[in-house]
Amino acid sequence: RRRLAPPPRRMLPRRRLLQTRAGAIEHVLSGRGRPVWLLFSGAGVTLEGWRDLYPGIERLGTVLAWNRLGAGRSSRPRGPQTGSAVVASLRELLGYLDLAPPYILVGHSLGALHAELFARLYPQEVQAVAVLKPAHPGQRGQWQGEQERLAGTLAPLLDVPAGSLRANLQAEVDKAGETSRQREAAGPFPPVPLLVVSGGRDPPRWLASPQAARQRRDRQGVLARLSPTGEHVVLPRSGHFPQRSEPQRVLALLRALARRAGAGAGEGEGEGEAGDQPLRPFQAM
Repeated sequence: RRRLAPPPRRMLPRRRLLQTRAGAIEHVLSGRGRPVWLLFSGAGVTLEGWRDLYPGIERLGTVLAWNRLGAGRSSRPRGPQTGSAVVASLRELLGYLDLAPPYILVGHSLGALHAELFARLYPQEVQAVAVLKPAHPGQRGQWQGEQERLAGTLAPLLDVPAGSLRANLQAEVDKAGETSRQREAAGPFPPVPLLVVSGGRDPPRWLASPQAARQRRDRQGVLARLSPTGEHVVLPRSGHFPQRSEPQRVLALLRALARRAGAGAGEGEGEGEAGDQPLRPFQAM
């Protein structure tokens, strides 16, 4: 019996380094036209966390994925990696790249807190928000002391050495509580379309019991109520990385979200190249 060849490995577009005042930021900018998608990675996770969405996501508009300071080839952060620091460095990057709003924000895990903070601080710049397996404030205690095992679990999924994840994972988990407080103090969530995606598969028992996993999914469902047009979707074959385990389902959900927002995402839609409109000057938070 002939063995089927494995599917070709998806590749990210060319990575670039851009020097900002906060430091050099490694990023991928691809696609064309509107809408503009901003991808917020999870704790300690690099650009590789989004690899399986390419090249399909590029047909939805202009896409920016980046490594936060301390991740990948981005510079080491000069201060604590709180949510406000992450949002500020992203906005500086957007200014250098001339990527004008409005944006559709897509956050994974801890990156969902960063995306939500961005939306609360700059509601006039946001068309829609999608959060994949979003973190919640109560998870910080669960993560503490498990960074070593988390790094060992994430490394093979992302095809990177575990050592490259440890330091940044620790730094971001340590500030998750402060990021949650900043989120609460930032103002209400804007009335834009919101998509919350949960995974139907439970995590390892050392990370969460089946009961805790169910409670987390329930809390993620409650998160969808932040918006009057919020939607909660559970992907049964997905665990912590829906964008890796069910990328086509995630792409279909993102396309539908953009259309609900009136952004008209779809192959061949949108006009002009990325950055065809100037972004207002960066303002420190």
